[in-house]
Amino acid sequence: MLQVTKRGLLMDSTSTTNLREMFERELYVRLPGFFSPEVLSLIEPHISAENFFERVGEGRELCMQINGAVAAVLLLVNDEALFELIRRITGCGRIHAFEGRVYRLVGGTNQYQRWHNDMVENRFVAMSVNLGEPYGGGVLQVRDRSSKKILAEVSNTKKGDAILFQISRKLEHRITQVTDSSIKTTFAGWFKGTGSFLHPSEHVEQGKNGGGNPSNGNT
Repeated sequence: MLQVTKRGLLMDSTSTTNLREMFERELYVRLPGFFSPEVLSLIEPHISAENFFERVGEGRELCMQINGAVAAVLLLVNDEALFELIRRITGCGRIHAFEGRVYRLVGGTNQYQRWHNDMVENRFVAMSVNLGEPYGGGVLQVRDRSSKKILAEVSNTKKGDAILFQISRKLEHRITQVTDSSIKTTFAGWFKGTGSFLHPSEHVEQGKNGGGNPSNGNT
């Protein structure tokens, strides 16, 4: 198990070699229980409709306002031990920051994601963590950018589990629409070679006021 807790990263004897091989072969790896129950409890009380606003970028979603809970989780993920572990699993360069947000896709609405590749702002690897209850649809799809062939499909419906997946100029990805009346609530973002985890708050505030940064992308 690889798990982020309030006291730092916990890691058992899981072989990073096996995870590296899976990441290269499947284009993603699943990290079960990545957020501990205590980390989930930091943000769960704030997951309510009034704390989200509509954001348009590489699609349409509900984005959570930056608050103390989101900042606390970002601080926990911006950990040098975790950065080194991600580097070993993915083979990426030196990580300087993880930037992310909390977003929702609600079934039965016009919320969606376009195909995109997230290759801006020196992003190395993408990660999404499920924060809510199981949902229908909302599947991560990865395809070859040239041929449009789907190379990977994975759902992530267990609370606290993370999906770490490849981004590159040769690939595109999206999250499919959520079905029925279910809701997908996700903490998502990117391990980056530059920047600061405080940087997303600038984009979120712009998006709240109707502007936003088109390059911020979706995951």
